[in-house]
Amino acid sequence: MKYVYPAIFTPLTSGEYDVRVPDLPGCITCGKDMADAIEMAQDAIAMWLSDAEDNQEVIPAPSETLTVKSPKIVNFIVADTDTYRRENDNRAVKKTLSIPGWLNSKAEKAGINFSQTLQNALKNQLNVSEPSNLSKKKTQSSRRLS
Repeated sequence: MKYVYPAIFTPLTSGEYDVRVPDLPGCITCGKDMADAIEMAQDAIAMWLSDAEDNQEVIPAPSETLTVKSPKIVNFIVADTDTYRRENDNRAVKKTLSIPGWLNSKAEKAGINFSQTLQNALKNQLNVSEPSNLSKKKTQSSRRLS
């Protein structure tokens, strides 16, 4: 589901941005620059809303306008909980594949974990270490402060 919420961006002396979404209590993040802050806000809002959807909680209506004093900036952020779930789905998916018999024999004798080896090879081939948003979550605060 797609949502749009206003977020308040506060520039910091370091050049980074503090981002808060007043309509979603505890939805706070930051970014190293404006582009990163917007991306982090999308992720934080989608995470907050996904949790609320999963727990069948009432989703707060977004404010139509927010007034802030300079140097703060208000920007509307689009968050898609369906996309967020797909990008962060860590469930195992069964794949059927074929390899030469001689390679299978050698790998089994060596005690190779086929699933782990394929995961490592795919990460290496795609030049990724984990889903793109999982590393960002480490810098975001939880939507539940208590």
